[in-house]
Amino acid sequence: MKALVYKGPRQVAIENVPDARIEKPTDVLVKITTTNICGSDLHMYEGRTSVEEGKILGHENMGIVIEVGSAVERVKVGDRVCLPFNISCGFCENCERGLTGFCLIANPGNAGAAYGYAEMGPYSGGQAELLRVPYADFNCLVLPPDAEEKENDYVLLSDIFPTGYHATELAGMKAGDSVVVFGAGPVGLMAAYSAMIKGASKVIVVDHHKDRLALAEKIGAIPVDNTDESCVEQIMSLTDGQGADCGCECVGYQCHHHDGHEVPNLTMNNLVNAVRPTGGIGVVGVFNPEDPGAADELAKEGKLAFDFGTFFTKGQRIGTGQANVKAYNRNLMKLIHTGRAKPSMIISHELPLEQAVEGYANFDARKDGWTKVVLKAGK
Repeated sequence: MKALVYKGPRQVAIENVPDARIEKPTDVLVKITTTNICGSDLHMYEGRTSVEEGKILGHENMGIVIEVGSAVERVKVGDRVCLPFNISCGFCENCERGLTGFCLIANPGNAGAAYGYAEMGPYSGGQAELLRVPYADFNCLVLPPDAEEKENDYVLLSDIFPTGYHATELAGMKAGDSVVVFGAGPVGLMAAYSAMIKGASKVIVVDHHKDRLALAEKIGAIPVDNTDESCVEQIMSLTDGQGADCGCECVGYQCHHHDGHEVPNLTMNNLVNAVRPTGGIGVVGVFNPEDPGAADELAKEGKLAFDFGTFFTKGQRIGTGQANVKAYNRNLMKLIHTGRAKPSMIISHELPLEQAVEGYANFDARKDGWTKVVLKAGK
């Protein structure tokens, strides 16, 4: 099969590799129809993780089941399915509690597993023609009859739509709240979109990429251009000097100052200052336990110079961690099916799998207009 393979920092290639296959009775084999490039993939692409050379990347996957293991009962050949980026067993303590992003079985010795990602288990990714899906009865979200028609909407259930929604949940957002979102990339836009769906009174999105801020405004959010580092003052002005009721961090450890240099603690400390006393902060941007390529010594050890004194004095709270996709994807699927949600509005480029290398290069360069890239296999 053809697959996108990691070769080294900023080096990926489409290669012919052995076909994915069923390895356990609880597996299914999926023919990939759509697979996305995620901002998290760029951490690996840029050489900022421990991902091994030869790894097939891709954790945002959708396709058609073409073979099922002998122990699979619910999922059938021919089903169109979307796969949560979390690989979870369904029966460990964390999975039983709905915390499928922190499965204790799928990646032994660690809490959490995923397709095609550094230190998230031995699983190949789906930026390929075929994908093995473990614990398939639990992990496959079987899609409605309009799955092919709305493929670009449903594929976003694999990660960024549930992850954006998760950010608002971690922040404790309630209907009527004002919400500030730092980062207008795909996840930040989905956090803003989720806040609107959940009845936010005001959604503010902070970034310095004008094309992404334009998309935030299209969603109905108030764009705040942070090019001059005045975002906190602008947010305070927009919230009558009180600060937002809650905030979402959707950037992560590679946060950049507008002039291009990394400031890993920038969004976290801005959120502390921009969210009102006793407000909540939800962090879904990736922060790694260590980052040898970081801009400062603390960040190399996975640490931040965090404004804890202000955070404590304001009585704020923080929720963190990757999304437990299965906690949200079925209900979000229903919103897509009934026309209440159309997350595909953020997709900027649709490329064949064979052009994935080009897609990575342009998305990584943050070229104007390259907001979200989906790859079509078999076309």
